[in-house]
Amino acid sequence: MAKWCNSAMLDAALNYIKNNVTRLEVCKDQPATVAQATGTLHVASTTISSEDFTLANGDTSGRKVTVAAKNGLNIDVVASGTHIALLDVSSNTLYYVTTVSPLWLITGGTVNVGSWKIEIADPT
Repeated sequence: MAKWCNSAMLDAALNYIKNNVTRLEVCKDQPATVAQATGTLHVASTTISSEDFTLANGDTSGRKVTVAAKNGLNIDVVASGTHIALLDVSSNTLYYVTTVSPLWLITGGTVNVGSWKIEIADPT
C-alpha cells in the first residue's frame, strides 16, 4: 500500500511560516532562540512579510515555499555568516534555521541574501 498525504496538510505547515515570520536574520552560528539570533549570533537582518513567501509544488514532490531574495542588508558585526534564521521578535518565536555557504562579512558593508526554499516532500 502506498503512502500519501493531502497537499493541504503540507501547505498548512508552510503557511504557518509564511503568515508568522516577520524577520530574517543572518547569523554567525546556529541560533536556538530568538535572543541568540538577534543578539550574540546576529550579523545582519531585515524585515520580512507574507508577501516574501510563495507556495508551489515541490521540486521533486510535496510542496515548497520560496523565500524572496533580500538585498542590501546592513552588516552590523564582523563575522562569517553561516546561518539564516526566520523568526518573529514580538512573539519570541524562532520558526526556521538553515545553513548557508560561509561568507566573511565586514561591519558597515551590506550583504544580499538570495532566494531560497523550504520544501516538504511527499511521504515515501
